[in-house]
Amino acid sequence: MRMADERDRSARLTLAAMRGVLCLIGCAVACDRGRAPDPPPAAPREVAPARSSCALAPLALRRPAAPRVVAIGDLHGDVDAARDALRTAGAIDDRAHWIGGELVVVQTGDVLDRGDSEHALLDLLVDLEPQARAAGGALVMLLGNHELMNAAADFRYVTAAGAHAFDGVTGVAAPDGLPERWRSRYAALGPGGPYARRLAEHAAIAIVGDTVFSHAGVLGRWAARADEVNQSARCWLDGQSRDRPEALTADDGPLWTRAAGSATVDCGGVRSALAALGVTRMVVGHTVQSQGINAACDGAVWRIDVGLARYYHGPIEVLELPAGAPPKVLPGARSAP
Repeated sequence: MRMADERDRSARLTLAAMRGVLCLIGCAVACDRGRAPDPPPAAPREVAPARSSCALAPLALRRPAAPRVVAIGDLHGDVDAARDALRTAGAIDDRAHWIGGELVVVQTGDVLDRGDSEHALLDLLVDLEPQARAAGGALVMLLGNHELMNAAADFRYVTAAGAHAFDGVTGVAAPDGLPERWRSRYAALGPGGPYARRLAEHAAIAIVGDTVFSHAGVLGRWAARADEVNQSARCWLDGQSRDRPEALTADDGPLWTRAAGSATVDCGGVRSALAALGVTRMVVGHTVQSQGINAACDGAVWRIDVGLARYYHGPIEVLELPAGAPPKVLPGARSAP
């Protein structure tokens, strides 16, 4: 009966979002796998602290080609699945220590929501970054729509356990009216909070060699705005800007578009974007692929969100991009039930 009640609640909230009513404060939803795609937030209420300018140094959009690159899709609060995917990539050992050497791993965002181990997952990825760098490799974690939604106090997709995942973290003050159960989460993930500032060290779009990576796809007008997208998201998460990034709500933007992940893809539009970015392929997550990792447009776009988090019960799969060879799907095994 309780599960049915939660499903009814999910349906009501999704309908409300479609009508343009943004549930920013006090709503957590247990979402069904078969529900409609996440609606982007619509012009959320300002809660970020005011700063006159952003002092963050821009991140380099481009990284040089690497002998071996592996891309991992949406992780959604499942630290066990993340470890499985990283082991499949050859990045970590059984103790979650980096063994990948010069390997570059790109994780395409949506670390938060829908799972119960978000805190541990963020800590794992943050711990691995310097290990990878010291070995000559890299772990490149990108921002997804769910990272920015949480900074905007949009907690629709937080689990019951997730509501308390950041209890005890000292952070920013919650806005007036935020229910008590969300205050610790906002303290950590609201703009300027300690975990939001960790996220602010990462970009939404990255280019490694001849491949552009983003959560949902860099298409149309966004191909000329990659640096702007990265800096505006980072400055807002860091608490240095009151201006919410346009990419937070733009349904055609690199955090929300379904154009690259859908069954029918505008291949001409993909190729135009690739030409504008000076790359040969695009790798995206965001839209769950029921058939596993796959390519469209003769390999110009690869879709890697296979629903590997426990919420979706998808397979453990990652995409290998070896230098001088075609991309290859690497299947893995799930270590936890």
